[in-house]
Amino acid sequence: MNNSPFIHLSNARLTLDGRLVLDRLAMEVDRGIVTALIGPNGAGKSVTLRLIDGLLKPDSGTITVGAGRRAFVFQRPALVRASTAANVALALVNMSRRERSMRTDAALARVGLAGRARDAATRLSGGEQQRLALARAWATRPDLLLLDEPTANLDPTSTEIVEGLIAEMARAGTTVLVVSHNLGQVARLAAKAIVLTSGRAVEQGPTRQILFSPRTPETKAYLAGELPWTSFAAVS
Repeated sequence: MNNSPFIHLSNARLTLDGRLVLDRLAMEVDRGIVTALIGPNGAGKSVTLRLIDGLLKPDSGTITVGAGRRAFVFQRPALVRASTAANVALALVNMSRRERSMRTDAALARVGLAGRARDAATRLSGGEQQRLALARAWATRPDLLLLDEPTANLDPTSTEIVEGLIAEMARAGTTVLVVSHNLGQVARLAAKAIVLTSGRAVEQGPTRQILFSPRTPETKAYLAGELPWTSFAAVS
């Protein structure tokens, strides 16, 4: 069994348009669990996901990512102008037609979209489109799943479906790194949390320790500023 981190960033530095976005970022993402990347707006969370996926390159520092299939679900789903089923099947091009069809049907059923298989993906609601994007990721059985605010602006039913699928994938061995401002969701899903402020990881560790017994001034200030979370924490 490989106990080394699936993702390791050391002193990663990145500037965009002359602005320092990541400042000697050092963090580790463990294998086979859900890790949440949290912190205030502008901390560099979404940029970090893009760096890990290779969509951006650091100015300096090192990024090591374990081998295997990757899937990235953005806050705004990236879908093609085709049927709902085709959007899933397009991610399965290296499989036989039978296997592709079986996985597509199973993925759509898992997120409650089996009855919309022939509908154009553009006709789906925002919540349905996000569920479709996650179904497509689930169908590929990735080793690494990157999620950028996967339930932002979703209704409670869609949020529950998405969270259930994320948890299911982690139980099956997928390493999950999720950016979320929903700290209740972080508490429900993530075994580990990493707090970013000003492009640096100021604290990382077990989720409950981070949320309920933060150790750094930056983490305490961030949590204190999340008023809905303050109310939630008081009764947890």
